[in-house]
Amino acid sequence: MTDEKFKNYMFDLGMLLKDKARAAKKANDCACDEDSISYASGYLMAFHEVIDLMKVQANVFNIKQQDIGLLDIDPESELL
Repeated sequence: MTDEKFKNYMFDLGMLLKDKARAAKKANDCACDEDSISYASGYLMAFHEVIDLMKVQANVFNIKQQDIGLLDIDPESELL
């Protein structure tokens, strides 16, 4: 496989995760009963953890966050 294929994969993955995380945040904000609040909150926290880990690891490997599609999301302010 080429480096370009890996770059494209990581960028698409980051963008897809970001979109799903933002949708999970909206679902969490709209949850109204105890069961749906618990589920939505756990689902959202999973996205928080994954996106935060991807951003931290990108920094460790000197990968620009825009290269993985995560420059414009802040897990701490957007997903908590």
